[in-house]
Amino acid sequence: MFGGFGLTELLVVLAIVLLIFGPKRLKSLGSDLGSAIKGFRKAVSDEEPKVEKADEPKVIEGEVTAAKKTEQNQNSNV
Repeated sequence: MFGGFGLTELLVVLAIVLLIFGPKRLKSLGSDLGSAIKGFRKAVSDEEPKVEKADEPKVIEGEVTAAKKTEQNQNSNV
């Protein structure tokens, strides 16, 4: 079934874990583990690398580019 463990082995392990931790702590451990996995998945999906196109020049804020200079010259000549 699960890596060579049968149903009876899983039930015995579950019973031992339940006796050691108790039902309240086992429930909180499960919810903490679930929220940790959810946070990890969200962090992994948010951290996808952003690919920049090599042919597009980077524009620094406040910098006047050649295209803007040409446009300004055309507007001033009109």
